Amino acid sequence: MSFLIVMVLLLVVMYVLMIRPQRQRQQAQNTMIESAGVGDDVLTNGGIYGTITQAEEDDLVVEIADGLSVHMTRRGIAAVLPPEEDEEPDVVDAEVEDEALVTGQEEAVTSEAEAGTAAPDRR
Repeated sequence: MSFLIVMVLLLVVMYVLMIRPQRQRQQAQNTMIESAGVGDDVLTNGGIYGTITQAEEDDLVVEIADGLSVHMTRRGIAAVLPPEEDEEPDVVDAEVEDEALVTGQEEAVTSEAEAGTAAPDRR
C-alpha cells in the first residue's frame, strides 16, 4: 500500500515540475504566434529576422531584406520581437556640456609631445 502512495506522489511531483510548466510555455508560444500581425518583427525558426508584410489565417509573407520576401506558415515563427524603441539622448553628457558652458571652464587637451610624456625619438 505504501509503495502505491509513493508512486502516486512521484507522478504528481513529476506533473507539477515537468509537464505543467511545459504546457504553459507551449500555450504562451501559441498565443504569441497567433497574435503576430502585419508590421511585427519576427525571428523565424531558421534564425532569420524579418517583418510581416501580409498575414492570413496560417500563411504569412515575411520581408527579410529590401525587396526580398518569403512565404511561410505561422509555425515557422520562433519569436515575435518587441518593437524597437528610439534611443534616448544621453542626459549625463548633455549636463556635463552645459556645466562647462556655464562655468566657462573647459579641459585643456594636450598631445603627449606637448605634455612631455612622449617617448624620445631614437633613430
